[in-house]
Amino acid sequence: PVLVLACDRSSVRRCLDKILRYRPSARRFPVIVSQDCGHAETARVIASYGPAVAHIRQPDLSDIPVPPEHRKFQGYYRISRHYRWALGQVFRTFRYRAAIVVEDDLEVAPDFFEYFQAVFPLLRGDPSLWCASAWNDNGKEGLVDAGRAELLYRTDFFPGLGWLLLAELWDELEPKWPPAFWDDWMRQPEQRRGRSCVRPEVSRTMTFGRKGVSHGQFFDQYLKFIKLNDRFVPFTQLDLSYLRKEEYERFFLQQVYSAPEIKLEELQKDAGRDLGAVRLQYRGRDSFKALAKALGLMDDLKSGVPRAGYRGIVSFVCRGRRVFLAPPSDWTGYDPSWS
Repeated sequence: PVLVLACDRSSVRRCLDKILRYRPSARRFPVIVSQDCGHAETARVIASYGPAVAHIRQPDLSDIPVPPEHRKFQGYYRISRHYRWALGQVFRTFRYRAAIVVEDDLEVAPDFFEYFQAVFPLLRGDPSLWCASAWNDNGKEGLVDAGRAELLYRTDFFPGLGWLLLAELWDELEPKWPPAFWDDWMRQPEQRRGRSCVRPEVSRTMTFGRKGVSHGQFFDQYLKFIKLNDRFVPFTQLDLSYLRKEEYERFFLQQVYSAPEIKLEELQKDAGRDLGAVRLQYRGRDSFKALAKALGLMDDLKSGVPRAGYRGIVSFVCRGRRVFLAPPSDWTGYDPSWS
């Protein structure tokens, strides 16, 4: 199923319209909308879809006791409680074996379902993967190669924003699910346990939700510029075996570390489509953040992992040229104190 988490946005209509328009099969992809907040207008919008969507309601709308210094974060506690309840319904009550999780402020791309259908077997067959996400954190218009919409990557960063998980993962996470900030909790080494997610070059979701618990914090700076893929890629007909860990490490690391190392000034001077891939090297947290900022990438780190990074490497496009922002080749792992 596609699990849509909703609260008090009647604009959930925009999310549901696209999901229902693009899904290839109602039987294979049932839509379950889980509503928190008890907002009447949003409930009316969801009900207007009739039997096309299942509407379930989070029964516990009570205030959550939070530490005094977290009073302003009450919304994050509610979201975490809602996620726990809704995923419990999907995996325990309805007994599904996998689910695609979407929030009510996401619009999906025409090949959203095709993408998840193709990566599902990978997730089932590779224990080093724990999720697949439709989202590229650095997926702004000028930072991606829109002509290579079929490109997929492994990432050590949990992206969220339209993601697929298996029931086995919920078995593992449910007993220790956190009271708040569930997505950053997912990014901690204790939960990730060295596993990766699959992510696309060009995002298959975009967010239109400026209004929310984070008060548009990242929206104006990054999120509203994320490019939504508009070209259907027949992923189920492509060979995605290159995403299996051993194969990926062999070809991706070779690609990154055989690219000539250049300095930021050189990159900004000679950019052009005819030039091959290059590598920018960072040596510590501060040099990573300075380079990311200068290039328009998201520069925050969670438990030491950069957004969209794999083994510390962030792949993006700068003025038409493939660039790898990478640590030295003798990289030994993430430092959780980098944050």
